Amino acid sequence: SSGINAEWPLRPGGMVGIGAASQCLYNVDAGEAAIIFDKFAGVKSRVYGEGTHFKIPFIQDPVIFDIKSRPRSVPVSTGSKDLQTVNLTLRILFHPDPTLLPSIYTNVGVDYDDRVLPSIVDEVLKSVVAQYDASELITQRPNVSMAVADNLTKRAETFGIYLDDISITHLTFGSDFARAVENKQVAQQEAERSRFYVEKAEFEKTAAITSAEGDAIAAKMLSDAFKKVGDSLIELRKMEAAEEIAHNLSNSRNVTYLPSDNKGLLLNLPQQ
Repeated sequence: SSGINAEWPLRPGGMVGIGAASQCLYNVDAGEAAIIFDKFAGVKSRVYGEGTHFKIPFIQDPVIFDIKSRPRSVPVSTGSKDLQTVNLTLRILFHPDPTLLPSIYTNVGVDYDDRVLPSIVDEVLKSVVAQYDASELITQRPNVSMAVADNLTKRAETFGIYLDDISITHLTFGSDFARAVENKQVAQQEAERSRFYVEKAEFEKTAAITSAEGDAIAAKMLSDAFKKVGDSLIELRKMEAAEEIAHNLSNSRNVTYLPSDNKGLLLNLPQQ
């Protein structure tokens, strides 16, 4: 029992020492950074990285920041250059500049992302989208994304925020624009159909003209041939016709006699 009584007075003192030591230390985990707020001197300019650090109990309080890249989606509704309603959602990956944490805490606070990001995203998107028509937001989407990224990155850096990635994940338009697009598609289809009919009519017209010109040339060639050879061409055609008729009659069962002279065929047609 004497041994127990000898150790007992040390226990409260040891516990007090451990408690005092815990009040003088704080930990900064991986992906975090800390600054010190001094009740007498205010925010200290030094930034503390990962590890265990000392502080003055009851006078200094550590403020822990998450400096890892974090995602955030910001929806915005705005208007295009042609006054169409545009709904966008911008997804960004961001992290604070560790060297500017004292300034961020002093000017904005630990919840800097809630205070800063929605407002600057809304400002930049409205400024960029207003430069494009609704149709151009679709056809020139890469240019729109690039303009948003450049302007938003510069704007965020003034608050000590770095943007690691920026992308437009959602882009829709109002019902009026959807109806206008549908009507435009119908009008384009009607225009294509009308153009097809016009081209078909032009083709048929050209074909008819070409055919008529060919007939005229053929008639002229025949006329020239008749003038050149006289009646000999007509006589040749008569002989050919007579030969064909004779051949057809000779193969017919109903014909038993063919005249031996030339009086019954076309060879003795009266001369003009």
